[in-house]
Amino acid sequence: MRVLVVEDDPELGPVVVEGLRAAGFAVDLAVRIDEADLKLDVNTYDCLVADRGLPDGDALDLVRDRRRAGSTLPVLLLTALGTVDDRVAGFEHGADDYLVKPFAFAELTARVRSLCRRGQPVRLPELRVGDLELDLPRRRVRRAGVLLTLTAKEFGVLETLMVRAGEVVTRSELIDSCWDEMSDPMSNVVDVVIAQLRRKLGPPELIGTVRGVGYRIAGPE
Repeated sequence: MRVLVVEDDPELGPVVVEGLRAAGFAVDLAVRIDEADLKLDVNTYDCLVADRGLPDGDALDLVRDRRRAGSTLPVLLLTALGTVDDRVAGFEHGADDYLVKPFAFAELTARVRSLCRRGQPVRLPELRVGDLELDLPRRRVRRAGVLLTLTAKEFGVLETLMVRAGEVVTRSELIDSCWDEMSDPMSNVVDVVIAQLRRKLGPPELIGTVRGVGYRIAGPE
């Protein structure tokens, strides 16, 4: 899941970005409305997290304009403006959620994860492929009943493959979903994570390579 954070505070912005990355999200950062607008035009995101008071205006204007253009991207406003009138204005301009600073990071992560999934097909809390089980709420993976230790990136890639079990997922789709704009699309980052997953999942191999296209996960035949 890929998130755009719009925050101009030089201390808070990187903290939010790194915290969300540690929770398994791919995250890009913008510090101005015009920069956020450009990133929204060229990238696909699952959620927008925006401070209101930015150097070139109020993020409410960005949200309002995006909604008028037909965008359904889930939006969370993360701001120090916490009066009832402020929150009402946020919802009236098209925000889906509103979190007032200071905030608990666990709550921010939970809200962002919920918003990211709002725009996706309803899925079960557990995904299964053969003897592989992925527990989404607890962020746990088991193979033949054995608990596996995965990194946040490995979990994200495995989740993407299991949600589309039986389908070919291209490298570009994996990069768009699980990496941010700092990743080089020509690098072998996807292949490295897939190799790590195969090693941790063990035999029989579940993740197949579709040469020149991407990867597909399916249960053992």
